[in-house]
Amino acid sequence: MFVDKAKVYVKGGDGGDGIVAFRREKYVPEGGPAGGDGGKGADVIFRVDEGLRTLMDFRYQRHFKAPRGEKGRNKSQNGANAENMIVRIPPGTVVIDDDTQEVIADLTRHGQQVVVARGGRGGRGNIRFATPNNPAPELAEHGEEGQERWIVLELKVMADIGLVGFPSVGKSTLLSVVSAAKPKIGAYHFTTITPNLGVVDVGDGRSFVMADLPGLIEGAHEGVGLGHEFLRHVERTRLIVHVIDMAGSEGRDPFDDWQKINAELDQYNAELAKRPQIIVANKMDIPEAADNLIEFRKQIGEIHPELEILEMSSLTRQGVQEVLYKAADLLDQIPEEPAVEEVAEQTERKIYKLDKKEDNSFTIRRENEMFVVESETIERMMKRMQLNTHEAILKLARTLRHMGVDEELRKRGAEDGTIVRIGDFEFEFVEGSSYYY
Repeated sequence: MFVDKAKVYVKGGDGGDGIVAFRREKYVPEGGPAGGDGGKGADVIFRVDEGLRTLMDFRYQRHFKAPRGEKGRNKSQNGANAENMIVRIPPGTVVIDDDTQEVIADLTRHGQQVVVARGGRGGRGNIRFATPNNPAPELAEHGEEGQERWIVLELKVMADIGLVGFPSVGKSTLLSVVSAAKPKIGAYHFTTITPNLGVVDVGDGRSFVMADLPGLIEGAHEGVGLGHEFLRHVERTRLIVHVIDMAGSEGRDPFDDWQKINAELDQYNAELAKRPQIIVANKMDIPEAADNLIEFRKQIGEIHPELEILEMSSLTRQGVQEVLYKAADLLDQIPEEPAVEEVAEQTERKIYKLDKKEDNSFTIRRENEMFVVESETIERMMKRMQLNTHEAILKLARTLRHMGVDEELRKRGAEDGTIVRIGDFEFEFVEGSSYYY
């Protein structure tokens, strides 16, 4: 089974907690703080493995949670950083943020990788809070939470040549003739519903990868039929081989088929219309094909006289070798690097930046007799602080006072004993000492 789209949940590991500890050794009075920092949580990293060809594995495992960092230790020892989680993906995978629809990375080369979920920083131990005024602090921090998000993976087939055309024009038969691939072949539309890949040996020492892509129909650029499921794979190919049923065995006009397919490619992505293309007149073993080809050449010549049309019959193999030689010659002139939207290294710098300056803004609203303070900076700080000691509460109170929260609460009518809620924590406002319990 070929799977070319998947949605997965990724979460970076949480940072390890810092600890409160003191040096306790014989003959070392007042040893001071010795609580180490927590280790960094693991990142979730997607890495390209050229041995993979589908996203099948993601049908059975959709959640990837990286391990958290180790807690800090006593004797001033830091906890170990967690080992990063490596998730293997096939080349040609586009990684998209499900919420913003932003392309995180377009991974095409073996070993290329991108961090999709950062691990959290480790919390600081009490040794980091020691100052001349407070040489033995009982303060420590929780580890920072790891980044989490939903990711959409889209696989675009990595092939040198893509066979395009209406259903039942002979694309699968051609691939089966020129390679060892065994695509499903049948006398009905959409026999091919997933891409088939085959390695083609031209016979003169050259070879290339050819993809038999699902048949197009009118309106595909809007998602009609297999629509985008087909068109996303054409984007990866370096050369398009446009197969046309010159016999008109389905009752269609060959020239009309050629125009419609090109229009669908252009409307989906204007760059596809500029992609090098070979026109292959297939089914030339059928008597009606010869007369149709004469008219087709005349119509094409009026608008694109430079285009070459190759005659072929997949069934009898007439002209097949000429098509392969022509395709190999054109590939020699086309750069091997596929056109991609954005490479991982650029994206990583784009998405993950250094922390910006803290935003000290806050809002206060009233819920009955309670005041609710809302501030990303304060709530983030409270999540990291271990608010189980009187010293930690004092530090929080000083921070709130410096930010102006105390003064604003007084203006809004807060009195001694008024309940103040910040995030999941509730405190009593103490008018005399201006801090919270």
